[in-house]
Amino acid sequence: MTTDRLPIVVLVSGSGSNLRAIAERARTGALPVDIRCVLSDRAAAPGLAWAAAAGIPTEAIAVADHTDRAAFDRALAERIDAHAPALVVLAGFMRILGREFVDRYAGRMLNVHPSLLPRHRGLHTHRRVLEAGDAEHGASVHFVTPELDGGPVVVQARVPVLPGDDEAKLAARVLAQEHCIYPECIGWYATGRLRLVGERPVLDGRVLETPLLREASHAAA
Repeated sequence: MTTDRLPIVVLVSGSGSNLRAIAERARTGALPVDIRCVLSDRAAAPGLAWAAAAGIPTEAIAVADHTDRAAFDRALAERIDAHAPALVVLAGFMRILGREFVDRYAGRMLNVHPSLLPRHRGLHTHRRVLEAGDAEHGASVHFVTPELDGGPVVVQARVPVLPGDDEAKLAARVLAQEHCIYPECIGWYATGRLRLVGERPVLDGRVLETPLLREASHAAA
């Protein structure tokens, strides 16, 4: 590890496709982060297996081994802190985290959500977009707060809903945009360009009153 790389811990529950996007950019030097560990609540998570094969330290923390959510949160925080990250990255981590845990990492925990927040918080966003007849969909990167998917949004990518779209087609196009905007946003944080001040994201010294927008074609900042 070089000293100019920001130490991060990544939390996954599933395939880890955003983890792979982050790790690939880190490998090429395009993203100045050092992934200290990948943690999961599911020992069988494909993202955990991928990280191990890539030589990244991994750990699994089973929810069933703890008496309640608060106990799980404490165990998870203990393992995160053991790696001394400057940023915690949620990449498809499907556990709802309690207030004490979230407050512990206030201003240094990011999440990517597959919708144009504040629309469609929670699960099954692609299905809900289609059922609502929305003209556009997308992804949002936000700082994590105790309110589920309610933290300050930094950047969003918009994806048009096309005739003939089903959940799978729409999800694939949104995921491709997540792979662009999430590493980009992490890079802003890693280079000191992005911070959370109070309840507002500040990028390059400017308070973001509204999220930055990326169209599906995506252009670098």
